[in-house]
Amino acid sequence: MFIGIDIGTSGSKGVLTDADGTILARAERPHEVSMPYPGWVEHDAETVWWADFAAIARELVDASAGGRLEGLGISGIGPCLLPADAEGNPLRPAILYGVDTRATVEIGELGHELGPGEVLERAGSPLTSQAVGPKLRWLARHEPEIYARTRMLLMASSFLVRRLTGRYVLDHQSASQCVPMYDLRTREWASDWSEHCAPGLPLPELAWPTEVVGRVTAEGATATGLPEGLPVTTGTVDAWAEAASVGVRAPGDAMVMYGTTMFLVQILTRPRPHPGLWGTCGAWPDTYALAAGMATSGAVTEWLRRLVGGEFGDLIAEAGKVPAGSRGLLMLPYFAGERTPLFDPDARGVIAGLTTSHGRDELYRAALEATGYGVRHNLEAMSDAGGRARRLVAVGGGTKGGLWTQIVSDVTGLPQELPAETVGACLGNALLAAEAAGLDTSEWNPVTTIIEPDAERQAIYDQYYRRYRELYESTTDITHFLATEQHRAADHG
Repeated sequence: MFIGIDIGTSGSKGVLTDADGTILARAERPHEVSMPYPGWVEHDAETVWWADFAAIARELVDASAGGRLEGLGISGIGPCLLPADAEGNPLRPAILYGVDTRATVEIGELGHELGPGEVLERAGSPLTSQAVGPKLRWLARHEPEIYARTRMLLMASSFLVRRLTGRYVLDHQSASQCVPMYDLRTREWASDWSEHCAPGLPLPELAWPTEVVGRVTAEGATATGLPEGLPVTTGTVDAWAEAASVGVRAPGDAMVMYGTTMFLVQILTRPRPHPGLWGTCGAWPDTYALAAGMATSGAVTEWLRRLVGGEFGDLIAEAGKVPAGSRGLLMLPYFAGERTPLFDPDARGVIAGLTTSHGRDELYRAALEATGYGVRHNLEAMSDAGGRARRLVAVGGGTKGGLWTQIVSDVTGLPQELPAETVGACLGNALLAAEAAGLDTSEWNPVTTIIEPDAERQAIYDQYYRRYRELYESTTDITHFLATEQHRAADHG
């Protein structure tokens, strides 16, 4: 049996599987982020990451009823920055991935010093709020006493691996998101740029997510209930474990993850840098990836649900009766700025065409359609980079109900495969642990449904998509002004 555990933004999940990928038990713990200042988004590594992990591990070990456990895989949100001392003890709360925008000044500085073209070519990604390098410079500048004590750069998965095994190690995929500190061409730390961003910081050893990097120590076993000596794999960022969970691993495969935010991962055989996307290593040694992430998706539908009332099931049923185009409504889903391919933190949500005759059913469908347009925009950017997707696999809680996935297929004109299990990254971690143990996982989590696009609705959405792209361009000056006003209001309480 294998255990996979994932630490997410708003909750942690774990599964216990047998050798053929069948899920035998599940466990889950909710948690929240901390946002102490505007633009700051953090997790406490002890009370969130470690506490969740230990509780889920103990629950799954109990569910194994004394059966033999053969491996443990871990993933977590990333890329994150958790500064730790020489013993791996956290020195402050972890600074989270691209949703934390505190290092805007440092992003500009490093881009000027290193050259944006040079960074994109060497690191595979542009410098954005997703990058770790600027956040390390921010730490050295604003919390110098913390930086002076920092001897380890940890993320959610590597923190847990360190706590369980004593190893200071990071997977290549996570390291490739430490822009500009990792050279995607050589797949090693870029020692010169790492020293430029984080002088004197010892960097972790690199390994692949399918490698066993240690075993659970006696101390780790006591804290979690895991058996001493259990093999532990390197771990990785959650989205890549999620892609593994649904068999996205061959060149041309792409995952669309439906959640609080929409995230896409496409597998490549070589780097294909694009200024509007993240280029990274894949989870396996012979792969690379292009990644894209919208700032919102499920977050907008949840906002609408709270605003108009009702349950998701009712809203989906009502929206399903509305024709394509939401009776003349067009929405920009940039309610928290936008990540790829715009990288515009001051973009804002727009609802165009709204009249007093529109109701919550049209609004809800317009929100689903808006995320579909965002997915198409990102897939077009991937195609521009030379990485056209040949197979789309849908995963995540938003796949339930069928309407959202159908709209995305209609908007993009592409079929999507739905696997039997959409539990996500925790299952991918168990799969990676099984591969590390030498098992064949090719039959894990088979596809059970294929969603085909509807040609009539696709033709309608082609027209709306063109206007969607035009709407952003034509409203940018206004939304940026409004974003500035919002920042000013927040600064003055």
